Amino acid sequence: MSDIIQLLPDSVANQIAAGEVIQRPASVVKELVENALDAGASEVTIHIKDAGKTLIQITDNGCGMSPTDARMAFERHATSKINSANDLFCIRTMGFRGEAMASIAAIADVEMRTKRDDDEVGTLIRVVASEVRSQEPVACANGTTTTVKNLFFNVPARRKFLKSNTTELKHIITEIQRVALPNPEIRFSLFHNNSCLYELGKSNLRRRIVDVFGKTINQSLVPVEEETSLVNVSGFVGQPKYARKTMGEQYFFVNRRYMRHPYFHKAVMQAYEKLLPSDSYPSYFLYLEIDPASIDINVHPTKTEIKFEDDRAIWQVIFASVRESLGKYNVVPSIDFDQSGSIDIPVAGKNAGEIHYPEITVNPAYNPFETEKTPSFKTPGVSNTEKRNLERWEDLYQGTQLILKPEEQTFQSASSDEPLSSSLPSEGVSQKKILQLKQKYILSPVKSGLMVIDQKRAHERILFEQFMEVLRSESVASQQQLFPQTIDLEPGDAELLKSIREDLLSLGFDIREFGKNTFIINGTPGVLDVSSPEIIVEKLLEEYKNSPVNAKAKAKEQVAISLAKASSLDYGTELKQEEIDHLIDNLFACATPNYSPEGKKVLTIIPLEDIEKFFHK
Repeated sequence: MSDIIQLLPDSVANQIAAGEVIQRPASVVKELVENALDAGASEVTIHIKDAGKTLIQITDNGCGMSPTDARMAFERHATSKINSANDLFCIRTMGFRGEAMASIAAIADVEMRTKRDDDEVGTLIRVVASEVRSQEPVACANGTTTTVKNLFFNVPARRKFLKSNTTELKHIITEIQRVALPNPEIRFSLFHNNSCLYELGKSNLRRRIVDVFGKTINQSLVPVEEETSLVNVSGFVGQPKYARKTMGEQYFFVNRRYMRHPYFHKAVMQAYEKLLPSDSYPSYFLYLEIDPASIDINVHPTKTEIKFEDDRAIWQVIFASVRESLGKYNVVPSIDFDQSGSIDIPVAGKNAGEIHYPEITVNPAYNPFETEKTPSFKTPGVSNTEKRNLERWEDLYQGTQLILKPEEQTFQSASSDEPLSSSLPSEGVSQKKILQLKQKYILSPVKSGLMVIDQKRAHERILFEQFMEVLRSESVASQQQLFPQTIDLEPGDAELLKSIREDLLSLGFDIREFGKNTFIINGTPGVLDVSSPEIIVEKLLEEYKNSPVNAKAKAKEQVAISLAKASSLDYGTELKQEEIDHLIDNLFACATPNYSPEGKKVLTIIPLEDIEKFFHK
């Protein structure tokens, strides 16, 4: 029998490596921009077409390369950034593996123009599917321009699994943000289909954050600055009152490299303890400067996971520095820090005992800004199916069913704002003894036991069916704003809003462009009682970005789902008895009351037998 093990051709090996390094167009942008930074560039320009599927072009004014270096750059494991294994433990450059260019060239048509300052002419080299097609002198500016066309042209399975242009562009913008935020002294320009999305000039750190995320974030930023013998922490954190319900503005950078670190994220969240609701997330942009010898970047090809020699001590420093800053700027009134001084943060070693966190005594029920506000549950017309659902709801109760004659069963019309519960005798409603638990759940006794309803998901279902009814009827009711509101968005969110704007119009929104990345909200859906339309739009975009893609759901339905989630009651909202009754009546008027628009359970019934088991009956 002959031998069967053989070496793979370089082209195949490069495609395998590309599967780890290059996962989507954003991966190409990341690798090429990081190469530009390592080359000492002060200006980087990115041109994208069709979210990178057709064209990605990165131009920088860095040091450039010689003809020989330009050719070697496309070889596997060829790099100028390390020479020995010891160099892996003191890395100061963005790249070091020598895999990126070879991986990109294995799955795309790549053209590079590069020139050093001392050379009279530059070099033009073209590589397709790991094969060098040509290399020749060319007249070009100092620096390097790399053009990548037809990504994954020879790997159709990978290309087939790319997402929509909107999704892929969002990933590209995310990668640009991760590189631009820790490098404010570098100018970045991003163009998509010849439209300018970003024009980030040279600036300081605070200005760069504002340029990336919009003017509204500026008022929320609280500076953080702490130096220790182990690590220096600087940057900004957001004030608690500006926290969002979804994550998206949480950034850690180590020696100017973006990283994900759930353990350090917990340190920041611990610093906000008792300042935030449990389902809110503050913004933070924290920059760690640390000895490269004490970290290991060589963990994953994307280099976003970093190991620390003493992450426990760094956790303490991050926690204390964030807590100190919140105290200095009167975000935590009960902590008295000297505005001009700096606390001495003790750093515990790896073998230290249990960490004891500072505690703050607060009254969680006190809210100086609290005002009486009744959630709005506007109800559309009730169909025969909805009547049957309501009847099933009434039949759940034991000893409290209301016997109504047919002529007494009056339901409100589509034009009425009167709650469904108002058509039922008040004494019947009061006998239901419906309770709210932890401002999250609604408890009600039924024939078979105890029914528990998730109030937020219930409201999502109600709103979703109202929105879908609006879409089906094509009769759009829009509430025009007496004072139209403007909203500034980051480029990624602005592009997303443009892509779903027509669907929002069909739901009753009246949103128009009002300058670069700025929109004006003239009207909102008639089924919503909206006091702050700009907040609803921001939450809608966050929900849309973070919602799982449902291939069966049409675009308008996906928008309706996201809008329902963004507009629904938040956990922690205290409801009056009539509001609870109204919510339940509307829920059981829905065609599908048992599940939320995303298929999550809205209610469950705990059988009486299970309850009795707790008491050994």
